Amino acid sequence: MLSPKFESPANVLVVDDEQAMQAYARALLEPQGYQVETVGSGADALFRVRRGHSPDVVLLDMLMPGLNGLQTLEQMHQVDPALKVVMLSCVSDSRKIVEAMRLGAADYISKPFRKDDLQIVLQPLLVAPPRQQHSTGEITEDLGNGVFFVTATPEMHKLRAQAELVAQVDIPVLLLGESGTGKEIFARIIHLVSPRAHEPFLKVNCAALPEDLLESELFGYEPGAFTGATQVKPGKFELCNKGTILLDEIGEMSPTLQAKLLHVLQDQQFSRLGGRGVIHTDVRVIAATNVPIQQAIATKRLREDLYYRLSGFTFRLPPLRERKDDIAILLRHFMATLAERYACPALPISPAVLEACVSYPWPGNVREMENFIKRCLVLQEFTSPISANAPRAAENAARSRSQVSGLKSVARSAREEAEVCAIIRALKETNWHRKQAAERLKISYKALLYKIREYAIEPSTGS
Repeated sequence: MLSPKFESPANVLVVDDEQAMQAYARALLEPQGYQVETVGSGADALFRVRRGHSPDVVLLDMLMPGLNGLQTLEQMHQVDPALKVVMLSCVSDSRKIVEAMRLGAADYISKPFRKDDLQIVLQPLLVAPPRQQHSTGEITEDLGNGVFFVTATPEMHKLRAQAELVAQVDIPVLLLGESGTGKEIFARIIHLVSPRAHEPFLKVNCAALPEDLLESELFGYEPGAFTGATQVKPGKFELCNKGTILLDEIGEMSPTLQAKLLHVLQDQQFSRLGGRGVIHTDVRVIAATNVPIQQAIATKRLREDLYYRLSGFTFRLPPLRERKDDIAILLRHFMATLAERYACPALPISPAVLEACVSYPWPGNVREMENFIKRCLVLQEFTSPISANAPRAAENAARSRSQVSGLKSVARSAREEAEVCAIIRALKETNWHRKQAAERLKISYKALLYKIREYAIEPSTGS
């Protein structure tokens, strides 16, 4: 049945220049209890919306004379941003679908459609979504394996809705945002709500491996490809066939590997290291980076042609300091889940602690908050994350543990502060190129990455 769980019949406005399609939509919807109105142009639909008519859902044809569907959608949302619009088209053009999503379309359906097709599209728009949503707009969504999507801000609600739409269109996705903002969580959401949900989801950290190891990790190798290669090893692109692969920190991939990745994206085929045969693959690629994208292109860290290939749809995840409404729900979520994981009593979040956390800029974002709560639970002491001398909240909690300041703790604090200053200086001098910074500091690249994560160092730190 198409009838939604409304106290009164839901109102659907059908906007299509073909009278036959208007009649067809009416014939499908009215027997199911919908109130259906039809108009033949975008101008007529806009006239109704501007006069205060707000249907529960608009079915809007993409191709119409005069105002086309995209123009009508854009102007409708200027009048009523909350209006739910489903785009209709007989042509499956991914570029237009993506543009419709950018303009705020709630969903997309291809002509000719059947009753069941309408049911799949309309019911989620007219019934509360199957995830925990509180009256305050808070959402806690369990993605499995201990991963949650938690938010209370309208901007994150909108990004979550866009992720669900983008998941249905098989295009590459680029996730931008500072470290710790939840890029991997969004990648998992896109995979879980996509047609590839029952296939593998694999993550590759492009910054964690040297170039030669990363190449073999992605594309595999044949026996004899290099010293120690004694048997066939399939790469991630082969293992992830039909699934989704997340290429994290794509800006750290070498130019040579970027060129090979571009070839895979274009032709959906590659060869193992040392191999002569061609392997075909069907993988959805999601890339993520925390570096400023235009700066990465200008400094040749990221190939411009690869960027345009990866950015079929781009998400920019805001830092935690720009979505302070999320701080309270995240504190409660981490306190509850981590207290259960560590089998220790949860600490009460007092108004003073909440105020301090809201005031703190969280340079390490959600990941820093999680680490802060971990340390507070281990210490069984909830202190303010604000610290003028340390770039991470967890460090402040650890230093507040004891009232006695012995020589060892003083030395440790001084060493850590010196390390932070040296790392920040090296990163700034190399324009935040971490491999070059590691060479200047005379430490391994992996050790530098560990230190950056430990101290929650970001481009804004120490500025």
